[in-house]
Amino acid sequence: MKSILWIFTLLVSAAIIGGCSASGSDSDGNAMDNSNMTEEEMADMEGMDHSNMTEEGMANMEGMDMENGDASHTNQLALNNSIGKNELGLPPLVESKDGMVDITAQQGTTEIFKGVQTETLGYNGSFLGPVIRINKGEKVTFRTGNEMSEPTTFHWHGVEIPGEGDGGPHQVIQPGEAKDVEFTVNQGAATLWFHPHPVGATAEQVYKGLAGFIYVEDENSKKLRLPDEYGVNDFPVVFQDRQFTEEKQFDYQAVLNEDGTIGDTLLINGTLNPKLTVGKENVRLRLLNGSNARNYTFKLNTGDSFQQIATDGGLVNEPNEMDEITLTPGERAEIIVDFSKYNAESDIALVNEVDTILLPFKIEGQKTNSIEIPETLNDYVVTEEEKNLPVTKKLELFGMGKMVYINGKQFDMNRIDFTQKQGETEIWEIYNKPDKMGGMTHPFHIHGTQFKIVSIDGKEPPISQQGWKDSIGVEAGQTVKLAVQFNNKGVYMFHCHILEHEENGMMGQVEVI
Repeated sequence: MKSILWIFTLLVSAAIIGGCSASGSDSDGNAMDNSNMTEEEMADMEGMDHSNMTEEGMANMEGMDMENGDASHTNQLALNNSIGKNELGLPPLVESKDGMVDITAQQGTTEIFKGVQTETLGYNGSFLGPVIRINKGEKVTFRTGNEMSEPTTFHWHGVEIPGEGDGGPHQVIQPGEAKDVEFTVNQGAATLWFHPHPVGATAEQVYKGLAGFIYVEDENSKKLRLPDEYGVNDFPVVFQDRQFTEEKQFDYQAVLNEDGTIGDTLLINGTLNPKLTVGKENVRLRLLNGSNARNYTFKLNTGDSFQQIATDGGLVNEPNEMDEITLTPGERAEIIVDFSKYNAESDIALVNEVDTILLPFKIEGQKTNSIEIPETLNDYVVTEEEKNLPVTKKLELFGMGKMVYINGKQFDMNRIDFTQKQGETEIWEIYNKPDKMGGMTHPFHIHGTQFKIVSIDGKEPPISQQGWKDSIGVEAGQTVKLAVQFNNKGVYMFHCHILEHEENGMMGQVEVI
């Protein structure tokens, strides 16, 4: 009970001290640039150490509402099994026309439950968004518009794009406004995504449906002849847990958990109780954890292995045979499942770490192909030079609920936390400082780049993370080193991708010059 009381007090106290912590200005109100501070200066500026708060001072604070999942995320609200009633919905596939792609944020209603219209948000439709397919070397213009009744932004998660078009909290689009985002695609084949990023509204807008995929293709990916027939042997699959009212509506404010909002109902591509019909062939699943806070460990209920072929930002060097793979919010992975060994009577499904049925598969025997997965997919490498570079940026992640910090500070739109030169590789060291409860995993994301994981606690990263990344789950007590290079200039966010933590201030800014 003392532990629960301690957490509750942290959340209540945030209302008092959170506003003070959010300021990163000097006594004259000027923005502070901490990018050139020495390690000693950074240590002196880490701010309040909340890990030393006494339990004695936390007495008589009963009543923490644990209904929406506890703060540690170790005993989460359980998901319901999918009964496989509805065929998995597929988002429309959109390609540029003369380099233009129209993307409009809008509000509407969607029949998630039979016979019931749920109020939702979406891109180019009432709920979720399309798959936008672009090609390396292509000059594209995303023509964005806001037809909602509230401000929003368009953040291109994982896209290497100039800072002015990244869609962070500075680039707000008001209701009725439109904006063109122009850039040249300058990265390899990958499964990326897009979602809103306005201050104070990101979590709720994503929760209600604003999310879509971006596919990047390049000459290498086209030559590999991987499964690529959209909706036949190549599927986008976004996992989002939600909670509905008795009237089958979203009421985000009612279920909001400052440590990450979770739900008992899983929607995949916006489909309730989904199933996926596949042939007796190799099938490519592009997995996206689009949840606000829930982690997923994916595996097959049969215990069979599958092959991982890509991380967040690109193909891995060779297929990784795996029994399971874990994705924290914002992370992606591409896997290939060989369904040729099964038949129409096979009971096979994608399940999570506690064997909850997420996505049952229905096998259609008449569909077959002879696609073989190549042994070599990419030439990704962490160089010896990168391994030997000194750490030049240190970040300490700490806290829970509203009391979340990076280097002892909360987000300030007017403060630049770091600067970095365009095209130069630097080593960022991310440390997730535990608290007396042990702490929790923080999914750490950097805008506008794909980084390399150099080490985790001084060791080579697991094979599933040996590839281009833009997000990484950092466990409590863990230290990760990332080789980070920005190919464009501008101001970019870095933050925890638990969306409620992001909104509570666990975010900073790096300016690339």
